[in-house]
Amino acid sequence: MNERIKFFQSIKFKIALVFALVLLITLEIVGAVFVRQLERQNLQTFKDQVQLQSYVQKSLTSELAKSNITLANRRIKTILNDSDNTNPAQIQVIDKKGTIRGTNQVNNQAVVGQKTTDNGVKNALYNGKSIEKNTYDAASNNRYYVSITTLIRSTGNSNQVVGVVYTKANLDQVYRQTNGVTGIYLFASTVAIVLGLIISIVISRAFTRPIEEMKQQTMRIARGDYSGQVHVYGNDELGQLASAVNNLSVRVEESHESTESERRRLDSVLANMTDGVLATDRRGNVIIINDTAASFLDTKDDVMGKSILTVLGIQDDYTLRDLLEQPDEIILDFSNDEQDLILHAHFSLIQRESGFISGLVCVLRDITEQQRIDQDRKQFVSNVSHELRTPLTSVRSYIEALSDGAWQDPKLAPKFLKVTQDETDRMIRMINDLLTLSRMESGTQKMESELVNINELFNYILNRFDMIIKKDDHPEKTYSIKRYFTKRDLWVELDTDRFTQVLDNIMNNAIKYSPDGGVITCRLYETRNKVILSISDQGLGIPRKDLPHIFDRFYRVDKARSRKQGGTGLGLAISKEVVEALGGQLWAESIEGRGSTFYIALPYEPLAEEDLWDEV
Repeated sequence: MNERIKFFQSIKFKIALVFALVLLITLEIVGAVFVRQLERQNLQTFKDQVQLQSYVQKSLTSELAKSNITLANRRIKTILNDSDNTNPAQIQVIDKKGTIRGTNQVNNQAVVGQKTTDNGVKNALYNGKSIEKNTYDAASNNRYYVSITTLIRSTGNSNQVVGVVYTKANLDQVYRQTNGVTGIYLFASTVAIVLGLIISIVISRAFTRPIEEMKQQTMRIARGDYSGQVHVYGNDELGQLASAVNNLSVRVEESHESTESERRRLDSVLANMTDGVLATDRRGNVIIINDTAASFLDTKDDVMGKSILTVLGIQDDYTLRDLLEQPDEIILDFSNDEQDLILHAHFSLIQRESGFISGLVCVLRDITEQQRIDQDRKQFVSNVSHELRTPLTSVRSYIEALSDGAWQDPKLAPKFLKVTQDETDRMIRMINDLLTLSRMESGTQKMESELVNINELFNYILNRFDMIIKKDDHPEKTYSIKRYFTKRDLWVELDTDRFTQVLDNIMNNAIKYSPDGGVITCRLYETRNKVILSISDQGLGIPRKDLPHIFDRFYRVDKARSRKQGGTGLGLAISKEVVEALGGQLWAESIEGRGSTFYIALPYEPLAEEDLWDEV
């Protein structure tokens, strides 16, 4: 069914149909003219056949002019019988009074002497004009030719109508002949049309075959297949068109390969850019977005076709006209509780050579780290200034008091000097810690690594704190240390002094923030490739919002309490740097009001007993 529909819609069928229609219309016009002319000729021949000769009409005119009617009627009968025995027409001779004087019909002689009832005869006698007409008899379903010819006698200078000749002939034979010829013509026309249609289909196939091949080739080109070639059948217009299609196929393939190469290069550039890129059409709807931009914007849904204002979330502050007329740089802050993300958006126009603006390009750059560094630098300067200003102010105040005479007071002078010495030691520790941090961040701090039994080292450090508990006769608060160690000796590569400093910092913080009677729990265990140390206290804990920042420099959760206990705010920052320099990790977990736990994970590779004594 589809093939039949395609055939009727094809140019092959249309060419054949046009050719057949032209042939049909031509044959119809020729046939109509031919049949019409044939009909006229046959009618005229038939009329000439049934009409009385002029000499017969003259004889009848002279007979009608005679006064002896009986003798004239016999002569009229004789003339009609002698005129043409083969004439199929019914002929009546009627005088000027309307009396039938004679007829050529042998079986209808009774009408002679009767008055005619034909109105045409009466009109001809009255007007003196001949009448010709074709009539149709519905009763007999026949067509007739009727001719009423006036017989005029010239007497001197005047003409006198002496009667008429009424002729009536059946036309069926004439039309049968015409219809027969018409049928033959129609049959011949039908045969000619069928043959012409077949020939036109054959010819149209010869024309449409190269066109069909060119159509198939263009469809293959549209699908991206450039392998085929159109067969060139000659040097005519179709052959030239086929050659042009073949050349076009080659050119399109070269252009497509060039475009595809440029597209792949562009896609590769966009995919591997560290900056996010978005491009829009002239209505501001996104048409291109690379993976980096999608990652920045966390677009779970497809943003293609959406407004760039909505995608960037700036629809309340900017309009598309603002970006088109004055493309600017915008800082976008997407920070939330889960992540910090600050983007720098730079807009530029996509313009044609004519100046028509066809879209926008937006480049997104992650400046979170830069902003954080700037903020840390500002905070660091502020913190250092603040941390140094407080002891310096205190030292200055006590020195001024000593200068004003307090040095002579045997009770106050030692106290003032002790405070001055403590504040000076505090500033020295702070400067040393800052130098240590600086050296570790710059990589100039050397780590003296050695293979150490982490079980014994951890026990040794905890034993020192146990001794402090025993020697303190008047403790402000009491606490105890519980240990849960694996029984297997674990040997780890580390710098003993630096790692001891880390554990001291964490233990000191646990002691400082533990409540009276609190328990400090220390654990040591191993995983597949890690050694895990944990130190837990039962203090107030760290608020969730402060937990990510406790390893920042000078960061204190409770600033008043930390200063009161003499901390510099750099211990945990130094500890994190030391652990990371040893290839490990340091992190904390805390529930506010239920204490904190600090974890240290160090790289570990189990060693056999004999490996411990191998020479390096």
